Amino acid sequence: MRVRTTAAVAAVSSLALLTGCGAADMTKQASPFANAQGAKTVTLSVQSWVGAQSNVAVAQYLLEHELGYRVDTVQVDEVPAWDALSQGRVDALLEDWGHPEQEQRYVKDKKTIAPGGDLGVTGHIGWFVPTYFAKKHPDITDWKNLNKYADQFRTPESGSKGQLMDGSPSYVTNDKALVKNLKLDYKVVFAGSEAAQITQMRQFAKEKKPFLTYWYTPQWLFEKVPMTEVKLPPYKEGCDADPEKVACAYPHTPLQKYLNADFAKKGGKAAAFLKKFKWTTEDQNEVSLMIADKKMTPEDAAEKWVDSHESTWKKWLS
Repeated sequence: MRVRTTAAVAAVSSLALLTGCGAADMTKQASPFANAQGAKTVTLSVQSWVGAQSNVAVAQYLLEHELGYRVDTVQVDEVPAWDALSQGRVDALLEDWGHPEQEQRYVKDKKTIAPGGDLGVTGHIGWFVPTYFAKKHPDITDWKNLNKYADQFRTPESGSKGQLMDGSPSYVTNDKALVKNLKLDYKVVFAGSEAAQITQMRQFAKEKKPFLTYWYTPQWLFEKVPMTEVKLPPYKEGCDADPEKVACAYPHTPLQKYLNADFAKKGGKAAAFLKKFKWTTEDQNEVSLMIADKKMTPEDAAEKWVDSHESTWKKWLS
C-alpha cells in the first residue's frame, strides 16, 4: 500500500533500483552476491520507508551474526518488488501492505511466491492533521468539515485549493479519487518521498501551522509530531475495488511477508527464520526511531535492539 526514499536507505541498500518510465527492468536485476559459489546468501527487498528498513536491518543482523549468512539488500518499489521476488532476484519481502492483483498472479496462479506469514504489525493509511490544530478545531476530524478549513491548508503548490500532502507517487494511495469523489476543495501534492514529507511536517509543526497529510501507522513520527486522524467514510469490504470510484477510508491491514517459492522450500535455516520473524508495532517503531530520528545506522540500531530483546528474537531461531 504505502510505500513509503530516505537517507537511511543508503545505509541499508547496496543497490538502488529505480522504477518508472524508461527505468531498468527490475526482474533482470540481481544481487551482486547471487549464485556465489557455495555461499550462504540471502537477498532481501527493502522498501523506502523506515519501518520496512527496520524489519530488514534486524533480520539482516540476525541472519549474519546468528546464522552465518551473507545478506544483500536491494531497494525496490512496492509493485516491482513482487516481480523481482517471483523471478528469484530477491528471496524475501518482509512488509507488504496488500497487493491483491500481485497476490492472485504470483501466489495463487503462478505459485512462484509463497506467503511468509504475518509480520505482527497492522498497518493503516489515513488522513491526519496535527493534534494542536485538532484541539482548536475539533470538527476537523470529520471529513465532511474539511472544505470549511480548505483555505487554512493552502500552499503555493496547491494554489487556490487546500493542500493534501502525500509522500511518494509510488505509494499505495487513493487520495486523488477520494478528493474528487468526496467533492473536496483540495489538491493532492506529492512531497516525493517519506523523508521529504517528514521534513515538511516537522517544519509545519515547528511553526504551529496547520497541515493535512496522507500518513500511516505504524510510524515513529507520531512520537515527535502528535497527529489526529480525520475520519473518512467507513471502510467496507470491496469499497476500494474500483480505484476510480473510491469514496471510503483505507482498511486496517495486517502486514504480510512473502518469500520466493523456491527459497521458501530450499532456503534452509534462513527461510525458516524469516517465516518466524514476527514482532510488534512497538518493536518496529523503536528501531525506526533510532534510524530516522537519532540518525543511527540501520546496523547499529539493529544491534542495539537485538541486545535488549533476546527473548523475542530467540524464538525466531528455534
